[in-house]
Amino acid sequence: MTRPPRSLRSLLALLRALVFPAVLLAAFEWYARSVAAGSDALAPPSAALAAFGRAIQDGSLWQATGFTLGSAMLGLAAGSLPGILLGVVLGLSPRAARTGFLTIEVLRPVPSVALIPLALLIFGFGLALEVSVVAFATFWPMLILAQAAARQVEPRLLEVSMALQLSPMARLCKIVIPAMVPRLFVALRLGVAIALVVAVTVEIAANPHGMGYAIMIAQQSLEPDLMLAWLFWIAVVGFAINAAADWLQRRAMRAMGAGQ
Repeated sequence: MTRPPRSLRSLLALLRALVFPAVLLAAFEWYARSVAAGSDALAPPSAALAAFGRAIQDGSLWQATGFTLGSAMLGLAAGSLPGILLGVVLGLSPRAARTGFLTIEVLRPVPSVALIPLALLIFGFGLALEVSVVAFATFWPMLILAQAAARQVEPRLLEVSMALQLSPMARLCKIVIPAMVPRLFVALRLGVAIALVVAVTVEIAANPHGMGYAIMIAQQSLEPDLMLAWLFWIAVVGFAINAAADWLQRRAMRAMGAGQ
């Protein structure tokens, strides 16, 4: 029996994947229009779609999305770069790891949102507040994963680098980092997800900007259709960011394989 073309198989797989979400949306539409009709807390998906269109037209969607994504990416960069560098040092130096163990284990469990009052006193409302909290939240997982990745670098590679009398910077750039790349991409995907979640949380809790604040305004204004529209859009943005990180990881892996 002849198999259908690959494009057709991909289309059929996509349609099958959309069946369950479509059923859920239809059930939600029926419930909101019949059982929960007139509720101040729920709105049918069709009304949320209309509110989503209005947010696009008035520009509020792009403005809030840009602020949240910008804050999340800046916070991710500010937290991940020092986290990776320190993780490499701790992973390659058992003595440094033992020295910093207690400090890391005391500070790492502190919830990032618990720092919002302190960050608010230091930075006030705005971009710096959000970036600082996101940086704290992403620093620790990047440090832990980078440390684990550095520990798993093949010891013979390090022996070769020492035999070649490479400088510490050359050893890091030519031996350690390339060997860590696959695991660093896993850390990056985790960091991206954490950065978006924390950024929206900060906006809901304290910062009068971005997508989280837009949800709060919709809730306080008793506009459940707009609130659901923002929730849906945040889910779409998170999915898109994760897909982009996955695509970047696969491209980097293919490039490294081709280079070898």
